Amino acid sequence: MTLAEAREKARAYKRELLAGGDPLALGKPDQKLMRLFRDVAIEFLEAKVSEASRVRTKGRLVKHAFPKLGKLQIQSIDADVIADCLRPIWQSKPETARKVRNLIIRTLRFGRPDGALLEGTLAKAVTDRLPAQPRKGNFAAMDYNEVPLLMPKLVAKGGMGALALRATILTAARSGEVRGASWGEIDHDLALWTIPADRMKMRHPHRVPLSQVAVEVFREAANVRRADSDLVFPSRTGNSLSDMTLTKALRDLGESATVHGFRSSFRDWAAEKTSLPGEIAEAALAHAVPNAVEAAYRRTDFFDKRRDLMEAWGRFAAGGESGKVFQLTAQVP
Repeated sequence: MTLAEAREKARAYKRELLAGGDPLALGKPDQKLMRLFRDVAIEFLEAKVSEASRVRTKGRLVKHAFPKLGKLQIQSIDADVIADCLRPIWQSKPETARKVRNLIIRTLRFGRPDGALLEGTLAKAVTDRLPAQPRKGNFAAMDYNEVPLLMPKLVAKGGMGALALRATILTAARSGEVRGASWGEIDHDLALWTIPADRMKMRHPHRVPLSQVAVEVFREAANVRRADSDLVFPSRTGNSLSDMTLTKALRDLGESATVHGFRSSFRDWAAEKTSLPGEIAEAALAHAVPNAVEAAYRRTDFFDKRRDLMEAWGRFAAGGESGKVFQLTAQVP
């Protein structure tokens, strides 16, 4: 230790004494920082992740994070360590890698006393240490005019995967939001599905008005509700369905479209077959407002207008008004 370092340490001890503290504590590591990543991650899952999503989220950590990070103290996990953990899947499974990266950072933010300071910089620091991911192409989408032809095929096919896919199409929601839906999120009296923030991509709660057709789908799910699971669309084991289950329902019918692509089908339909402004459809898709100033002043989620929009989409998708142009004339104030 240099003389300058000794003087600085002495000043620190004096400041601690004057503040009524114990100077010896300055040299002791924070016990919170000495906890193992695995233990903190389990605590984080129980405290912050909904029960419906917990099994799937834990599975990602167990498979991709725990082998390298599980036995490390959280104080020793930095951008280099995280990047080394993610490198095997960063390019081969880019979407999964990003989800695991975000889970690791959220765990550190939860467990470290200085966690709030990590959020804005750590994700970028990790990405800077890894090669570029392959460019993401557009999801293959079905022409919206073909959706009314697909829906009766899904009804005839039956099974939980086809039922969940029908709900995904009718609500224009993301696959993961539907697969993780629990009965506590559904209000049958109000025909409303409220998705909590921790299951939304943008981390904001999202209200989904259910059309009459969508309500019928949820009633079908209620008729086969399992006593051992609170999930609306559980797998045979009672856990969340995999994304491939919904994709298989499409492939079994000879369709090449992707599940996520139906959000594009809905968006194209809304643009071409309704007179509502684009921001209504964007709100229905739970997309972020790209303009920061506009986002700061927008205080509505256009719920009433979205209910009209989703009701019209439900009728169209079910074939009730196939081929007609919906003239929804409500305007944004």
